[in-house]
Amino acid sequence: MPSYLPPLRDLEFVLHEMLDAGTAFKAMPAHADLDADTLQAVLAEAGRFCAEVIAPLNRVGDREGCRLDPASHQVTTPTGFADAYRQYVAGGWPSLSCDPDFGGQGLPVTINQALYEMLNSASQAWTMYPGLSHGAYDCLHAHGTAAQRALYLPKLVSGEWTGTMCLTESHCGTDLGLLRTRAEPLADGSWRLNGEKIFISAGEHDLAANIVHLVLARIADAPPGSRGISLFVVPKFLPGPDGTPDARNGIWCGGLEHKMGIHGNATCQMVLQDAIGTLVGEPNKGLAAMFVMMNAARLGVGAQSVGLSEVAYQNAAAYARERAQGRSLAGPAAPAQAADPILVHADVRRLLLSARAFAEGGRALLLWTALSIDRSLHAETAEERSEEAERVALLTPIVKAFLTDNGWIATSHCLQVLGGHGYIAEWGMEQFVRDARINMIYEGTNAVQALDLLGRKVLGDGGRRLGALMRELGAFLAECAGEPAMQEFTQPLGRLAERLGALTAAIGARARSEPEEVGAAAVDYLRICGHLVFAWLWARMARIALGRQTQGDPFYTAKLATARFYFARLLPEVEALFVQIEAGPATLAGMPAGLF
Repeated sequence: MPSYLPPLRDLEFVLHEMLDAGTAFKAMPAHADLDADTLQAVLAEAGRFCAEVIAPLNRVGDREGCRLDPASHQVTTPTGFADAYRQYVAGGWPSLSCDPDFGGQGLPVTINQALYEMLNSASQAWTMYPGLSHGAYDCLHAHGTAAQRALYLPKLVSGEWTGTMCLTESHCGTDLGLLRTRAEPLADGSWRLNGEKIFISAGEHDLAANIVHLVLARIADAPPGSRGISLFVVPKFLPGPDGTPDARNGIWCGGLEHKMGIHGNATCQMVLQDAIGTLVGEPNKGLAAMFVMMNAARLGVGAQSVGLSEVAYQNAAAYARERAQGRSLAGPAAPAQAADPILVHADVRRLLLSARAFAEGGRALLLWTALSIDRSLHAETAEERSEEAERVALLTPIVKAFLTDNGWIATSHCLQVLGGHGYIAEWGMEQFVRDARINMIYEGTNAVQALDLLGRKVLGDGGRRLGALMRELGAFLAECAGEPAMQEFTQPLGRLAERLGALTAAIGARARSEPEEVGAAAVDYLRICGHLVFAWLWARMARIALGRQTQGDPFYTAKLATARFYFARLLPEVEALFVQIEAGPATLAGMPAGLF
């Protein structure tokens, strides 16, 4: 059975040594009273909860899955899931970063992000239940009416109720403009909804007293396409006069999806038959409101993949230290034994270091992005809040796509370390691989993220957001110019930044005459941008490690070794990506459609 040790030392390093989060929080009036000891105490207790309560449920959830009673439409979650959720609520974890006006603790989003990484390492399937609730909270907090916020937010914040987002239909996934679910106005101001949704994570379960569904639907005479989508809040049970669950609403689970992974989460086919809901925001403006939840979910999916990369690495490294097979090519490393631990073999080290670099780099990117979210919410000046929000918008597709691609690679590499045992269920590694695969698909496939990054976030604004990021990167390179020990990191980073700037201009120029240029380049372009950000973060971490390696702490030795591995073995992937982009769309368009 896999084990899990919360990476508290690395979380502390990223938060306090790299990001200097304590100083950043003190500059925000909402968090000015926080100190590093308090934050570490919260994370330590969160790590204990994840390791002791949630992690033991991961294999249970995978083996048992969820069960649907067709008569009652009730879903039963795997053994222990509901009890763990009760402990989660009792511990106050759902309210960690929520608004105190609605019962939240008001801690930074950055700390909540660290919590969710650990929860996802422990069990991605279990974590999806409370994780989706946070997105529903964000959406209603931003766009709900005063009555909706007063009714739903305290319940979501406490964890008494959970939330979902109901977007996808059988004929429409990413292209939500095709959705058919309908909403009709009622005399009392509410709406009656009819339709069907699929792939609804946590759509039905036995963890909470009520489920708050955020549903996209069309009203009569709505404009065609995405301009005619409205958003509604549709609870499983209609709240009574005192706000407690009362009559069963006309929304239920019609079936459970049979999936490759995340078996412990109920992925539901939802039926709406005369379901009663209330409008969120303005008519036909629902997609903009739902994007609050969708963007939160995209960052959450990045955390899922970092969490899986971390736990897979931990277990693969432990196996490699113990498993004896073959001899080191340099001579026996353990001459008293019949064979050496497989950690002596070069390719085992390559696999492990790749997973470690992706996990630690991903953690740095997640927390850096989360700190920008905190600044976008709480910085003192409107200008700074706007700048940070622009950075978050630019980084969100990178977090979602780059980190989930890396999570798939990392978990697959870790399975490879275990060899045949990795393919056997009892070791738990093959579950990490299966669970990781969904992260590249849902909340907008990674190709959709790439089109968003290149088409909207870079070319769409004339490179303004990317330019701001590049200027900050340039300032870092200038700081390091007089540090000889940093040149092994800053020189390739500087070259990559310069090449990316030229590539962006070239793609923009070609796209003016070739409409398929952006589509052909986007996925490779996002991956180059991901490596640029990773290289920057790894250079920052290496700089700290260089300055502190004389302290004799092996943590800094390992950090520096991983940074050097990343620059030498993983960053060169960009060379092939540049070549692929330069090939243009011709090789993709050359095959006649009838020959596929």
